[in-house]
Amino acid sequence: MKLHVDKEADALYLRLDDSAIIGSEEVSPGVVLDYNQAKEVVGVEMLHLSKRSFNLNLSALQFEVA
Repeated sequence: MKLHVDKEADALYLRLDDSAIIGSEEVSPGVVLDYNQAKEVVGVEMLHLSKRSFNLNLSALQFEVA
C-alpha cells in the first residue's frame, strides 16, 4: 500500500496494490476510484484536499492501525 500526497496539486492518492489499472470512476466530486481487471478498487484519489479540511496539515499525516 502506498500513499502519495501532492501539495502542489492539492491531492492525495492511495494505491492499494500494484495490479494494472483498467478503469477509473469519479464516485463523488473530486473522489476517483481506480479499478483492476477483476473490478476491484486498487486506488483512491482525493482532489481539493484543502477545501475538504481547513485544518489539514499535509506534513503531519497520522496513521492508525487497529
